[in-house]
Amino acid sequence: MKKQFYVYIMGSRSRVLYVGMTNDLRRRVYQHKEKLVEGFTQKYNVTMLVYYETTDNVLAAIQREKQIKAWRRSKKIELIQSSNAEWKDLSVEIE
Repeated sequence: MKKQFYVYIMGSRSRVLYVGMTNDLRRRVYQHKEKLVEGFTQKYNVTMLVYYETTDNVLAAIQREKQIKAWRRSKKIELIQSSNAEWKDLSVEIE
């Protein structure tokens, strides 16, 4: 079985955004939701998975995460809305 890597965007009700990368999306989203990791997402209550994409190439995932992080906020919002116009919490899809 090939390893999967995920580039994801978490959002808050006030639309604060966090971009991350992981090899276990379920576990990582759970950590954000339960505020198990101190830092940005805990401080700003960033608990909704609003976007994610999958690859089996770890270097591609790292590169994509850096690319999205470098984007202006407006471009990140366009990316989210291209597949999740209502800003639904997509974590229910992966549980």
